[in-house]
Amino acid sequence: MRSSSNPAFRNLPAGQGGYATFDRGSGMAGGTAAYADRAEVDFGRADAGQRPITVDDIVTKTAITAGAAIVAGGLTAWSGLYALALPAFIVGFVVSLIIIFKQSSNPALVMTYSIAEGIALGGIAGLVNLQFPGIAFQALIGTVGVFVGMLVVYKTGAVKVTPRFTKWLMGALIGVVVLMLANLVAGFFIPGGMGLRDGGPLAIIFSLVVIGVAAFSLLMDFDMADQAVRSGAPAKFAWYIAFGLMTTLVWLYIEILRLLTYLRQD
Repeated sequence: MRSSSNPAFRNLPAGQGGYATFDRGSGMAGGTAAYADRAEVDFGRADAGQRPITVDDIVTKTAITAGAAIVAGGLTAWSGLYALALPAFIVGFVVSLIIIFKQSSNPALVMTYSIAEGIALGGIAGLVNLQFPGIAFQALIGTVGVFVGMLVVYKTGAVKVTPRFTKWLMGALIGVVVLMLANLVAGFFIPGGMGLRDGGPLAIIFSLVVIGVAAFSLLMDFDMADQAVRSGAPAKFAWYIAFGLMTTLVWLYIEILRLLTYLRQD
């Protein structure tokens, strides 16, 4: 059984089905059936009268949520209302917990999360941009580039999402979180902590590792979206999948922004 590194995708209901998907080589013999044994999350079949989810649904909802976050972030940075970053982050965090634990596909909640995170990132990026002009946009371009690159990797099958890959990624994710916490605790006793976030060579290497883990997490997110389409989940789940992708993109943007600040320090 495989589970995503993204908490938003871990407990979705599953089912059977076979609809147009992200499948690599869908024209090959077997089509979606060739990947049927990989499905491990029960997304539930669309009930009578409900339309099953499609790739277009996922793409559209993800574009809407990402677009809302970018606009909210841009307006926050442009207006100079950087103080909104902390309350917006708190709102986004609370809403994300509600969505995850209730497995909610409510568009209002998902949009609230996206806008709140956009404001939070806009405030943070705006402040950083004052010190390093242009860095916020560079981080955005970098995030989009990683997203597109990993989508190409997934669709071409260059890296396959297998149980072994999932275990490796989960181990890497746990390792990264443990090191972050250890560095935070060490910071209370040693100036600079373990040196993982001080901008030095070790910090740069660690940041690259974290970006790599976040990037590979996108493969898991794509695979979960693929499973939802293959299982014939209700179209409303597109909002939930968009939320899951957004959580990874937010993490990726923050880490790329952090790395860029390291590289631009004198």
